[in-house]
Amino acid sequence: MTITEKILAVHAGKREVSSGELINVKLDVVLGNDVTTPLAIEGFKKIGISKVFDPNRVVLVPDHHTPNRDIKAAEQCKILRNFAHEQGLTHYYEVGRMGIEHALLPEEGLVLPGEVIIGADSHTCTYGALGAFATGVGSTDMAVGMALGELWFKVPPTIKFVYYGKLNDWVTGKDLILYTIGRIGVDGALYRAMEFCGEVIGNLSMDSRFTVANMAIEAGAKSGIIEPDQITLDYVNPRAWHPFTVYKSDEDANYERVFEFDVSGIEPQVAFPHLPSNVKPISEVGDVSIDQVVIGSCTNGRLEDLRIAARILRGRDVHAKVRLIIIPATQGIYAQALRDGLIETFITAGAAVSTPTCGPCLGGHMGVLAEGERALATTNRNFVGRMGHPKSEVYLCGPAVAAASAVLGKIASPGDL
Repeated sequence: MTITEKILAVHAGKREVSSGELINVKLDVVLGNDVTTPLAIEGFKKIGISKVFDPNRVVLVPDHHTPNRDIKAAEQCKILRNFAHEQGLTHYYEVGRMGIEHALLPEEGLVLPGEVIIGADSHTCTYGALGAFATGVGSTDMAVGMALGELWFKVPPTIKFVYYGKLNDWVTGKDLILYTIGRIGVDGALYRAMEFCGEVIGNLSMDSRFTVANMAIEAGAKSGIIEPDQITLDYVNPRAWHPFTVYKSDEDANYERVFEFDVSGIEPQVAFPHLPSNVKPISEVGDVSIDQVVIGSCTNGRLEDLRIAARILRGRDVHAKVRLIIIPATQGIYAQALRDGLIETFITAGAAVSTPTCGPCLGGHMGVLAEGERALATTNRNFVGRMGHPKSEVYLCGPAVAAASAVLGKIASPGDL
């Protein structure tokens, strides 16, 4: 079996499962945010169960429109807050202690290898970087998960992605996943598990691995997953709140397809509007002026991303016609960036630095675009109207290209500096 099939089999109480099989699965973590949880709470109450299945395993993080954007956002957050207190939830993260959910949960040790995690947010697949089966669900499924601690799934087929060779300068996990999506398309892994492996993945930092798994959904995947290794264990062991089990794919596991990529030919990538698959290498971007740059989100708001950006911005100024917004993904990342002097570097360069929030990524607040404006962002989606006006444009990239572009006022490579 593949690692995905092994995890699902154990959680379904079966010796083995195969792709296409319908199974009932025990859940380790159920996650919700301020946009999706109010609907889930409504559904939960209709079920007629008074208490969640386990107050230690339901995690609520108000991160999308917080600090409260407007009255409606405040009302949604109030619903979360009241429910968390009524249910005695152990893991409710208020403003000031919260972070963007998919950076916060790994940091807090709440998602672990070998687990099954659902979240009412599509980028829940991020936790596959730890060797977990993690997937996004709708608010109705979240309600059922909170009530019963289980959910049905169809076992997804697995596509294997093998990366080999030597990474070029400034190429990170973001460039690998953008390149991959560019090759297979936004539906190239529809309802599949994307298993990422090979020597290149084995040498990636955890921050880059989270980025790779985070964007599996942008290829239509049910989940993304990376087998745990020593880098994973070094990250997880000091954080884990309970014991966990590591699973690995069998050598004779059945894969629907196998892709192999030599990364030595991969440059920093840029996804043009209006799909994450509309990818070009930085050398083919051309002259594209920009109005705004956003460095942050559950995709690239981690410490490694901020350090890359600071390395480029140090001693330089943000272009006079560009707004640079930098959003550390958690309070812990923000605090470490402060200790490392990164925040001062950003402010000195002319950037605005925000408390953790999803904010502009979904066109919520902290950087909404006007008609005709172009943004370059380290976020995960660039659909029409994603960050504001439907006649605005969003381009996607990694932190190095984002920082260099903020200085030059157009989409550019760090080499151009």
